[in-house]
Amino acid sequence: MVKKFMLAATLALVAMMTGCASVPMATADLDNQAKQFTTVPNKAKIYIYRNENMGAAVKMPLLLNGMSVGDTVAKSYVLREVEPGEHTIVSKTENDAELTLIAEPGVNYFVWQEVKMGAFSARSKLHLVAEAEGKKAVLGCKLIK
Repeated sequence: MVKKFMLAATLALVAMMTGCASVPMATADLDNQAKQFTTVPNKAKIYIYRNENMGAAVKMPLLLNGMSVGDTVAKSYVLREVEPGEHTIVSKTENDAELTLIAEPGVNYFVWQEVKMGAFSARSKLHLVAEAEGKKAVLGCKLIK
């Protein structure tokens, strides 16, 4: 009896840890359009991506300049067009990871939301990455609405 209970509890825990969280996704057309990586003369674009499978069952909220821009899940990304100037991105997990960048007009920026192990839940770290690395990673992800 105890063995059956332990087995059931273990299977339930594994299912919760390996399940996938879900968030509203953009249409395939919008995703394909974003992956053209076009630039806008008087604006900058910020791609924030999470290209890992680790922590697939965990949604990770993102803030841009204090405003929610959505929750990432495994193999997803957020795209925002911004005015030139200073912008702060925060990944709200067990820790609050923060990255500030100075956006220039006509430039695309790529920020990797790295998933890390935490004591009680997932942690994260934000990295500004080179354009070639960021484009390659975004191509393997799907756009969040």
